[in-house]
Amino acid sequence: MGLRLYNTMGRKLEDFEPITPGKVGFYGCGPTVYNYAHIGNLRAYVFQDTLTRVLRYLGYAVSHVMNVTDIGHLTDDADSGEDKMVLTAEERGQSVLDIARFYTDAFFADTDRLGILRPSVVCKATEHVADMIELIKRIEANGHTYSAGGNLYFDISTFPDYGKLALANLDDLKAGARIDVDGNKRNPHDFVLWFTKSKYENHALVWDSPWGRGYPGWHIECSAMSMRYLGERIDIHTGGIDHISIHHTNEIAQSEGATGSRWVNYWLHNEFLVLDKGKMSKSSGSFLTLQTLVDRGYDPLDYRYFLLGAHYRSQVAFSWESMDGARSSRKNLVQRIARILAAEGSAAGGTDAAPTHAEAVAALPAGSPALPYLERFREAVEQDLSTPRALSELQGLVRDQAIPPRDTLVALRAMDATLGLSLLAAAKESAGADQQDDPEAARISALVDERNAAKKAKNYARADEIRNQLKAEGVILEDGPSGTAWRRA
Repeated sequence: MGLRLYNTMGRKLEDFEPITPGKVGFYGCGPTVYNYAHIGNLRAYVFQDTLTRVLRYLGYAVSHVMNVTDIGHLTDDADSGEDKMVLTAEERGQSVLDIARFYTDAFFADTDRLGILRPSVVCKATEHVADMIELIKRIEANGHTYSAGGNLYFDISTFPDYGKLALANLDDLKAGARIDVDGNKRNPHDFVLWFTKSKYENHALVWDSPWGRGYPGWHIECSAMSMRYLGERIDIHTGGIDHISIHHTNEIAQSEGATGSRWVNYWLHNEFLVLDKGKMSKSSGSFLTLQTLVDRGYDPLDYRYFLLGAHYRSQVAFSWESMDGARSSRKNLVQRIARILAAEGSAAGGTDAAPTHAEAVAALPAGSPALPYLERFREAVEQDLSTPRALSELQGLVRDQAIPPRDTLVALRAMDATLGLSLLAAAKESAGADQQDDPEAARISALVDERNAAKKAKNYARADEIRNQLKAEGVILEDGPSGTAWRRA
């Protein structure tokens, strides 16, 4: 069938056709580095990483560009509120750039722990102000701006398609605007391209420009930097659903206002992670970081596993019970793979390279029972990155004892690399530590396998006998979707 993606522009699934055959240019909105990323933020970057990995699995060469907002932006996307970077710098008694460097490092430490590949290009806003100024000049030359109160605004009345991504009609936007929070704006939905020193007189970072000494509006950086590295037409732009109505809507207006042509072919947006009390946010002052999960005894990849169990366009509710389930399921997979590795031999599993689907299929013998799993896995990720289905195929592959261990490992290597769970690496470590250095672990694993076989044969008496025996020895069994994991009490 080929890759199909849900395009927010039009709200429908579409066949994916790259601008250049075999290549994909992809821009993902990055972090604003004024605080630690919370686990809700990190869902967006697991999604971006999954997209990159799936595209590569399907044989595309991917150029993934991500910005780092180290100039800061206001506490409201619509040009109101205070500057987040300045607020944090004042609270910490440090410079804005010191704050940005610290939280940028913290962000990438988190993404590394989650197995997220570094983008092809990571671009900092502070290093691309000249690009932003040049793009604003083009927007101005095309008649889309006006100056008021010392600031340069984008005039949305000059862009008839404004709001098309959010399915908002321009007349409705004008009629629905009740309070003009910025008296300089002709329309409350107009947005700032360049702030001068007339606003926030003591702003920490300012640059010379044709409109006065000041700093760029938040939205312009994504347009300028994506064009710098990917050109004026790009295949895919991603972000959270909260970016649709303002940030991405404004990006489209300024980008297409500058070039006069379509800017992005496919818009992909991930849904929120929610808690019992609603969407997680930093403004509340109470949020969970990745380190919070680690301190509670979870591996960061348990969280990745948890996220992949839901589709990126589905809202997912976080709970400690769900995290326990993800940890148990992932541990079970690692234990099973360790046993497959042991059966195949210490050199099994090949290299740690990430094979494409075509390479994995070619590495299997004709008629291999692993091939149907690979095909269904490909179909799953091609259907708008359906990671729950893909994960289910991986689980089925590992459980299927009719598949020769070597074939299982060939297919698994491709699936694991695409989902970014590092299951093989963890299993190799487990096989070395448990199966070789700890014979008792091998005995327990053998009993678990015997219990699973007994359950399959409906010999429930023997299955219960094994469970009770292990319980008496202080071994706890945890049954989950991917099978049974064990741990010492």
